Amino acid sequence: MQRTISGVMTFVDGRFVPSDLCIDGGRIVSVSPASSPLSSSPLYALPGFTDVHVHLREPGFSYKETLRTGTMAAARGGYTAVCAMPNLNPVPDSIEHLQAQLDLIERDAVIDVRPYGAITVNEAGEVLSDMDGMADRVIAFSDDGHGVQSDAMMRGAMEKAKALGRLIAAHCEDNRLLHGGCIHDGAWARAHGFKGICSESEWGQVARDIELVRQTGCGYHVCHISTKESVALIRKARAEGLNVSCETAPHYLLLTEDDLRDEGRFKMNPPVREKADREALLAGLADGTIDMIATDHAPHSAEEKSRGLAGSAMGIVGLETAFPLLYTNLVKKQKLIPLERLVDLMSTAPAKRFGLESGIHPGATANLALWDLDAEYTIDPADFLSMGRATPFAGWKVNGRCMETICRGKTAWRI
Repeated sequence: MQRTISGVMTFVDGRFVPSDLCIDGGRIVSVSPASSPLSSSPLYALPGFTDVHVHLREPGFSYKETLRTGTMAAARGGYTAVCAMPNLNPVPDSIEHLQAQLDLIERDAVIDVRPYGAITVNEAGEVLSDMDGMADRVIAFSDDGHGVQSDAMMRGAMEKAKALGRLIAAHCEDNRLLHGGCIHDGAWARAHGFKGICSESEWGQVARDIELVRQTGCGYHVCHISTKESVALIRKARAEGLNVSCETAPHYLLLTEDDLRDEGRFKMNPPVREKADREALLAGLADGTIDMIATDHAPHSAEEKSRGLAGSAMGIVGLETAFPLLYTNLVKKQKLIPLERLVDLMSTAPAKRFGLESGIHPGATANLALWDLDAEYTIDPADFLSMGRATPFAGWKVNGRCMETICRGKTAWRI
C-alpha cells in the first residue's frame, strides 16, 4: 500500500530538507520537495537508528526482557535495527543454539534484530565457538559481558573472524584487575567506602587487542568505551590505519562519578568514570575517533536492581531515552555536536560499519522515524515499554519524542 508523508524535515545526504516522502512496497519511492510550506514546528524524518549493542534476554531470561518488549522499546526510541548480544541461555555458540534465538526473532521482533555469535563456547573463554557454522547467520562475534582473558584465544578468534569476513566486537575487561569492584575506582568510591573498578581493567585489554589487530589484520570493534586512555589508544590505532572502530554510550557522555547515588540504577559495566574521561569521550565524538553511540540496553528485574551499588546486577536500560537525552544535552543545550552528527553516530555510521542498510533516499528500504523535536517531557521509567526500569536519567527533562517508527515500510511504533 502506497503512503505519502507530507511536509517533514528529512535527513537526506547529510542535511535536512523540507520534503514529501512516498513509500510503497516497503521501499522509499521518492523524496520530493515539500508540496506546501512546512508548519512552524515540523516533524523530522530521521533514518532509523541502529544500535549495535543491546541485550534482549531471550532465550533464557525472559523475566528480564523479551524479544517483543525489547524491540517495542527500540521502535519507540526510533530504532529500526538492533544487534543482540549473546549472553543468553543457550549461548549462541553453535548453529543449533543460535537457532533458538533466530526462531524467537522471527516470531516476536517488530524491528530488524541481528544476533551476535559468541566468540567462545558458553562465553567461557576456553574453546572457540563454531564460528564457521554461524558466520552467515550472525552480525559479528562477541563474548560481551566477558573479556576474553587469554591472549592466544583472542588471537585465534581474530584469525578465524578475518577468514570469515566478520568483525570481533570486544568487551574489554581484565578480570585480574576487578577486585570485586562495583563502581569506578575514583574519589567518589573512596569517599563512600566502595570497592572500585580501575580504568586499566578496560584500556589494558584495548591495548592488547589493538596489538593483535596489527598482527592479524582482523576487523575489530571495541564495545562501550568509558576511559580517556581507551580513546587515546583507539585514536592512535586509527591514525595508523588499523581496522578498528568503537562505540560509547549515553551514560558515559552525560554522567560522571559525581552523579552517583547508592542505587542500582547507577550501576553498569563499565562504570561511569571521571570528568576527564567524559571530556575525552566528547572530544572523541568531535574528532571522529568514536564512530557510533550504542545504548548497551541491559534490562534486569526490579529485585535485581534493588540492592544498591554493591549488590545490584550490572546494567541499565536505554533504548527509549538515548536520542532524547543526547539531542537535548549535546545538541540543543550544550551545542557540542550538530544534529546531523548525532544522526550519523546513531544511524549511518553503525549501519555502515556492521554492513547494514541506512539512509532515506529513493530505492532504500523504508526504515525511518518521525520525531517531534520540540516536544518536552520528563523521563518516567513507569512509562517504559521495556520490562527494565533501571535508568539513572529518571526525572530528567528532555526534548524529542518519537511519533512513529517505520520498519520495512510498516509501522512498528506509533504514539
